[in-house]
Amino acid sequence: MQSLSINQRAAVLSVVMLVVGLLLWEVAIPQQQLATELTEYELLAGGGAPRAAVPPPSDILVRAWEELSDPFYDAGPNDKGIGIQIGYSIYRVLTGYLLAALIAIPLGFLIGMSPVAYKALNPFIQVLRPISPLAWMPLALFIIQDSEASAIFVIFICSIWPMLINTAFGVAGVRRDWVNVARTHELGALRTAFQVILPAAAPTIVTGMRISIGIAWLVIVAAEMLVGGTGIGYFVWNEWNNLDLTSVIFSILMIGVVGMLLDAAFGALQRFVAYAE
Repeated sequence: MQSLSINQRAAVLSVVMLVVGLLLWEVAIPQQQLATELTEYELLAGGGAPRAAVPPPSDILVRAWEELSDPFYDAGPNDKGIGIQIGYSIYRVLTGYLLAALIAIPLGFLIGMSPVAYKALNPFIQVLRPISPLAWMPLALFIIQDSEASAIFVIFICSIWPMLINTAFGVAGVRRDWVNVARTHELGALRTAFQVILPAAAPTIVTGMRISIGIAWLVIVAAEMLVGGTGIGYFVWNEWNNLDLTSVIFSILMIGVVGMLLDAAFGALQRFVAYAE
């Protein structure tokens, strides 16, 4: 074990913890009594009817195989594959997220470069930022009158603040001597912004984008539970209404996996824009 690197030892430890946790979970779930083992009185009293219970990991693995073997089937409004449901959720997240980025990053540049703009906009930011994104959902449904657009608006409103604040912080934190060198070389404001300030502030901006995508993925699940129709949030709620806890736990794990992949993508982007002074 000592010959392994830190990453390899951490991977081995993670696998061991996963296996032990799954075994303990499997053992902790009591075996349900089969209907053939019940007395005639218990059968008449409904003892043989299936009851909702926390499933063991083996049942979840079977369900995962069933769902992932055909993730894009479409058998009607309330019966779509997990791939289609996740696709709807990712579409809503990325649409609202990109709209937020189009506003937050330029506005963050303005705030970071202008003390006057910061002082003028800061009261509005401090009032709007702490509001829960889901608190906007009733107002969005009333004004927009479209559940799809309302869900995208909620993603927009929750994504904009981390990007806005981090962009402003990153731009304001650019070393003044770098900006002064740009002025010495008589670079215009636009070239200074793109060639000096943007590369220097990029790690902080991407950090805000990474935080925003995580929040957006959290919020879309709750938003889809409210508006219904399609999406991974609706899938979770629909399976709960069916008392299918195996599908509920499987979908929860899928939410975690997709969230991890989104975060990993922005983590790679963050490493790409990082620089050593």
